[in-house]
Amino acid sequence: MVERLTVIFFIILCLLLGMYLILSPWDALFGPWADNYLLAYVADRSGMPSIQRAIASTWFRGAVTGLGVLNIIIAVWEMFSFNKTVAMLHKLNPTDPK
Repeated sequence: MVERLTVIFFIILCLLLGMYLILSPWDALFGPWADNYLLAYVADRSGMPSIQRAIASTWFRGAVTGLGVLNIIIAVWEMFSFNKTVAMLHKLNPTDPK
């Protein structure tokens, strides 16, 4: 049972993280992508304002979106191989009664 819940939570995590990584660089709902306090602070303290310009670029946004798509693909792959993954996890912990 623990193995099944582990795989289910992993699938949910991949789906949620994938959706966030796909939407956050492009949507104003999460706030301006390149105009956040932490990024401005790091760019100012390091003396490298190019960090903020690089993160604000569409290339970087596309890379983050690509990571989100990769997370969605991993979640779908885990859905299709659910029983195989649960069996593999059960083999790693043979003392747990089924």
